[in-house]
Amino acid sequence: MMTRRAEGLSRITRWPLLVGLLVVTALAQAEIYRYMDHKGRSIFTDHPLLGSQYSLVWRSSVGKIGRNAKSGKKRRGGAKARNWPNKKQFEPIIRKVAKQTQMSPELLHAVVQAESSYDHKAKSTAGAMGLMQLMPGTAERYGVSNVWDPTQNLSAGARYLRDLLDMFGNNLRLALAAYNAGEGAVKKHGNKIPPYPETQHYVRKVIDFYLTERKRRRS
Repeated sequence: MMTRRAEGLSRITRWPLLVGLLVVTALAQAEIYRYMDHKGRSIFTDHPLLGSQYSLVWRSSVGKIGRNAKSGKKRRGGAKARNWPNKKQFEPIIRKVAKQTQMSPELLHAVVQAESSYDHKAKSTAGAMGLMQLMPGTAERYGVSNVWDPTQNLSAGARYLRDLLDMFGNNLRLALAAYNAGEGAVKKHGNKIPPYPETQHYVRKVIDFYLTERKRRRS
């Protein structure tokens, strides 16, 4: 998927200014990414870029902790911590759906990993179902007749995520937060990630999976 615009980016040419920017941003956001575009220019941002014209060359790890932040416990389990036995089974469907919805297949893989661990029969206590953990209302909204059908489930989830990206200006963090907590929650908090530990942890987890998947496919 090609990003339409990269909001909040800064192209830095003076190293003293760059050092200051990195320190301030790392403290404020806990993460900063450096990309190289197709013209060889460095681009710095506080959220991942999805377009293929960008190549991730550096990522900070300042203050990366999860839902146990108050206890001082570090986040468990990166993207490499688990094996996904059903991943290969759904690879062709994910690639097809990604192409149909103009989404990155790596991003869809990341969402499926975080939502259901590739279990197409997964059901949460809140009633979310299938690979993309669709809520009944979302499934109805996107015309799903059989929520347990992997193709229908993936297609609806991808279209929903595509709509969220469009809604929030291709800001991946906000789109993921909305996928987890609902677009209303993101708008309610001033188009920022809601202060819900589960949602904040979810956003970090999906991005970890996404970046690892991109790295794996390019190696």
